[in-house]
Amino acid sequence: MAINNPYQTYQQNSVTTASPQELTLMLYNGCLKFIKLAKRAMEESKFEEKNTNLIKAQAIIQEFNITLDRDIEISEGLAKLYEYIHHLLMQANMKNDAAILEDAENQVKELRDTWKEAMALAKGK
Repeated sequence: MAINNPYQTYQQNSVTTASPQELTLMLYNGCLKFIKLAKRAMEESKFEEKNTNLIKAQAIIQEFNITLDRDIEISEGLAKLYEYIHHLLMQANMKNDAAILEDAENQVKELRDTWKEAMALAKGK
């Protein structure tokens, strides 16, 4: 008989009950978490851990890009930004460059913060 982890159950429930807007915010936060973990691993010369976390961050950015509604005008600009961030994450991984990773992190933070602001504005309507 498996013992349920209460934290794991909470996480599962929070994902399954979240709105699409909240899921997007969770993905931005997850991407930032993986970037921070990769940055720490880079500082500690844990290259496999760095690589694993950067691949996870890249996957989130790719998912954002793939799921854009191309019929909306802003999508092309977002697609270019997502491609740029993905490129930065790959370069940081290949070159083991913390400065490039910092740039990617700042770009994702700005997107996340803009998304949070848009969510707040939408709730205020």
